[in-house]
Amino acid sequence: MQTFDRITWNPAQMNGQPCIRGMRLTVRRVVEAVAQYPNRADLFRNYPELEPEDVQQALAFAAANLEDSASDTHAA
Repeated sequence: MQTFDRITWNPAQMNGQPCIRGMRLTVRRVVEAVAQYPNRADLFRNYPELEPEDVQQALAFAAANLEDSASDTHAA
């Protein structure tokens, strides 16, 4: 089981969404940024507060929280 020590939750911050290291940067926003900036140099230039381990944990956390089922509908 993976430990997500860089993912934090605070009900009073960002509507309780999971964030990176207590910052006002949600896991969802990091995943979106990875899609927007496939070049990691661009990603880190636009989000200088991020560290490589933050990105890895955000992606792993998102994957761990998605349902993986044969009955899911997949876009063609």
